Amino acid sequence: MAQQDDFAPIYALGDVHGRLEGLREAHRLIEADGGRDARIIHLGDLIDRGPDSPAVIDLLMEGQAQGRDWQVVKGNHDNKLPRFIEDPGWIDPGPSSPNTWTSDQRNGAAATLGAYGIEDAYDRPLQEVHAEALRKIPRHHIEWLDGLVPNILHPGGFLFVHAGIRPGVDLSAQTHTDMMWIRKPFLESTADHGALIVHGHTAIKKPTHYGNRVNLDSGAGYGGPVSAARLDRNGVWLLTDHGPELMHPEPIA
Repeated sequence: MAQQDDFAPIYALGDVHGRLEGLREAHRLIEADGGRDARIIHLGDLIDRGPDSPAVIDLLMEGQAQGRDWQVVKGNHDNKLPRFIEDPGWIDPGPSSPNTWTSDQRNGAAATLGAYGIEDAYDRPLQEVHAEALRKIPRHHIEWLDGLVPNILHPGGFLFVHAGIRPGVDLSAQTHTDMMWIRKPFLESTADHGALIVHGHTAIKKPTHYGNRVNLDSGAGYGGPVSAARLDRNGVWLLTDHGPELMHPEPIA
């Protein structure tokens, strides 16, 4: 597990899904609250569905290259493109029904491929689309996505992960598939996980604190905003244009 080594305010933002302006707005709110050197953890699902996936990757890569304290955990969508490049017939083990990246239109692969100049991905032969992807998608984008970490453990008592963890399983024994995909067992759990789990993956109307976890996925993949929060000694604060709002724990429905 990747770890931070001090306890200072830390910022997290939810799923981006190819929404460059949403990412920039979340960064703006964070910079207004914590300054340009704020430590930011991005909770994954950077690509798919939205129109600007390559630009989202470029922005984050450029920020890291400039020394910005930006970390990113791998979302299930971030895993799909590298696997597609390796094998266009790859079946994702996470969802309940087996599918490839391009066979289920809910994945939003066509938007990502289209942003790289690969048109009509759902209407053309798979091998033809794959061959064009090999030519047009920068290798450094694939390698960067593939190198993202599955989780980040912070000594302040926070675990940042895309989807969640399997309750009752030691953090060292969590699978990458669960951390990118899990829903029901995690979302319904009221257990103390040993850390406050900060995650995205499951879109909700607004970011919510459930006591043992915080969900920051406010539906950017469906036209919603990219939400950002500050975590510090005093709690979890949702960042808004009107200032930070303390997120009070709510019961799990």
